[in-house]
Amino acid sequence: MKKLKCTAFGVFLLLLTTQVVWAQNTSNHGNKFEQLGTELPSPNTYRSVDGAPGPDYWQQRADYDIECELLTETQQLVGNELITYYNQSPNNLRYLWLQLDENQHDPGVDNHYFDPSRITPAMDQRALRELEATKELEKYGHKIQEVTDDNGNELRYTINQTMMRIDLPEVLKPGEKFSFRIKWSYYLIDRVKGANRGRGGYEYFPEEDNYIFTISQWFPRMCVYDDVTGWQNKQFTGRGEFALAFGNYVVKMTVPSDYVVGSTGECLNYSTLLSADELQRWEQAKSSKTPIEIVTLDEALKNAKSKKSKEKKTWIYKADFVRDFAWTASRKFVWDAMPHFNEDGKRVMCMSYYPKESYPIYSRYSTKAVAHTLKTYSQYSIPYPYPVAISVEASNGMEYPMICFNYGRAEEDGTYTERSKLGAISVIIHEVGHNYFPMIINSDERQWSWMDEGINSFVQFLSEQTFDNNYPSRRGAAYKATSYMSLPKNQLEPIMTNSENIIGFGNNAYMKPAVGLNMLRETIMGRELFDYAFKEYCRRWAFKHPTPADFFRTMEDASGVDLDWFWRGWFYGIDPVDISLDDVAWYKADLENDPEKRETKTVIKKEKPFDHISKRRNREEGIKFSVEEDEELVDFYTNYKPWETEDSVQTVTTELFAETFSAAEKEEKFGGKNYYELKFSNKGGLVMPVILEWTFDDGTTEIERIPVEIWRKNENSFTKVFVKDKEVTGIRVDPYKETADIDESNNNWPDIPMPSRFKVFKQHKTEKVPNPMQKARKKGIKP
Repeated sequence: MKKLKCTAFGVFLLLLTTQVVWAQNTSNHGNKFEQLGTELPSPNTYRSVDGAPGPDYWQQRADYDIECELLTETQQLVGNELITYYNQSPNNLRYLWLQLDENQHDPGVDNHYFDPSRITPAMDQRALRELEATKELEKYGHKIQEVTDDNGNELRYTINQTMMRIDLPEVLKPGEKFSFRIKWSYYLIDRVKGANRGRGGYEYFPEEDNYIFTISQWFPRMCVYDDVTGWQNKQFTGRGEFALAFGNYVVKMTVPSDYVVGSTGECLNYSTLLSADELQRWEQAKSSKTPIEIVTLDEALKNAKSKKSKEKKTWIYKADFVRDFAWTASRKFVWDAMPHFNEDGKRVMCMSYYPKESYPIYSRYSTKAVAHTLKTYSQYSIPYPYPVAISVEASNGMEYPMICFNYGRAEEDGTYTERSKLGAISVIIHEVGHNYFPMIINSDERQWSWMDEGINSFVQFLSEQTFDNNYPSRRGAAYKATSYMSLPKNQLEPIMTNSENIIGFGNNAYMKPAVGLNMLRETIMGRELFDYAFKEYCRRWAFKHPTPADFFRTMEDASGVDLDWFWRGWFYGIDPVDISLDDVAWYKADLENDPEKRETKTVIKKEKPFDHISKRRNREEGIKFSVEEDEELVDFYTNYKPWETEDSVQTVTTELFAETFSAAEKEEKFGGKNYYELKFSNKGGLVMPVILEWTFDDGTTEIERIPVEIWRKNENSFTKVFVKDKEVTGIRVDPYKETADIDESNNNWPDIPMPSRFKVFKQHKTEKVPNPMQKARKKGIKP
């Protein structure tokens, strides 16, 4: 082990004297520790300075009564809806804006044309097909047949791509409500094999002529009108998701009688839909500790193979105070259920719907993962408020209130890999977790993807780690960010980038904010302070519309921790963390020799003050001074001229090292002390607490944490002395990889070489190539 050379220094007892010391200001700080100030919107009576809803906070409400029918043979959905809109704002409204998300697939909308494309040396069939995707979309998009008021009078409306404006016959004043009806239809998209896939639509199984329908973003829905943006009528392009108002729903869905339906809300007519056996199993599932199959695998297999029914059934669901509504339907579904009980004893039915292809994974893990998610998310936020939580295996991932669509299929022989199992569990936790963010804590996804995807990915990480302590989470741990943060800066973008403009969506909207929140919890704030503040944010903004400023302010207000430096650096900036340990010097007290005594004389000459130009000009212009006109303003100091007094030259004698220690005192006080002077530099740009692991000559270790404020006066470097009772043999910066430091090669003393990396794979992918000799023999040619 390389030993550090020790330097001795003299020790003495310093007497306080009249010495005047001038220190050169060597600080080099920018704005990293300055308050965000004007970068955040000003607080007001709607949104308070502490991050809470203000005394005049308001939000709109929209209730829906919808009837629809799924035409499975033509893959169409037809419907009509009654919307009752409540103006709870302080403003008069002359029109209403609605979202027509299915118009995303209309060939005429801009989102098909505003992304670049290119030709590569090798183009597969799908890539070429997507270059002409709009040719396959002529029939898609919402077809609006009629818009009327509640009395049947036609209303004027204008469709602008994915948005529809309805002009009101009269001004809708504060406190008033307006009811109107819309009739519509559209063709469902093939969301798996179509050239222009979407979140909702169908998956077709040609070998058995069956479908799984996922019905989402399916009806004209009210846009949000709030105190931040007014109408949030930014076009839906398929990237930035949704901003929606809360309301109550009653939805009637007519489907073929051999279809099983799962939906947002509670079903009001199971008694007329389910068989006697299914109804009995449903009642049994309400108190079961394990999932009970309401529709068994055998029944699902039989149903999928049977002749298609021409009869119809109508499923009726009711959901209160939700921001959206989605559902699923198929002849292929197994359906299981079990309860989860909140801390207050309220029962939530956890359910899963899945085809035979995913039965090996989903029958074992899905519903239990749903219950686990509700348990852990409720622990870190608020108790789950809804009566139902559903996971649907539909070969994709997407979330809606009380229901989500996930993936996780086994091999054809029923086996599955560990990766497939963990992938299914993770996506279930993530999508069920979206019930909290943004379905309950209802942020604007169209504007800020990180407020739902990033925050949800963070709590997903906490949930996964309590599912299994060795769970290999993809996102959350700080070191997971280092590959992304090591990229050239022209490939990085701030978390605060608008949803539509993000390039690295997975890294920027999911991973980086999740890592940032985990660093706050584990390293910067500590679990107790973070958890309290985070729960307070969830409590304050449940069933409301928070903004980033509300989150930032609440986290600081409820914890008492100034985090502006962190929001500025991690959320608004792109600098990485790279703290370098540049130099280590070892000192010990000189126990044998005393410092040399000496006297110094400091002469301070007091000179006449510099005559500023303003003073000289005042005299030249003959200005009358108040002290010359009013004798009461004149005192001793008015005419005092220190540069003309007898003490104009002063000698100050300073005796350094005025008193020394005895040899015994030195040994007792300093004999066992080791002084290590460490020099650090900030090579990455982002300030962060400095965590040190000390290794001593007896093999023991110690963790020492230096708060981030060490950088406040010099953001580029600092030197700090540490006193240790034992000799140090090694120092390591960020030993647990908790600050996302992108370069570990400068984190160690003595230097520890970083390993070179090589890629590994299981085996070469080979293709069977015909043997030319065998081919020649077949043709009768002798080799």
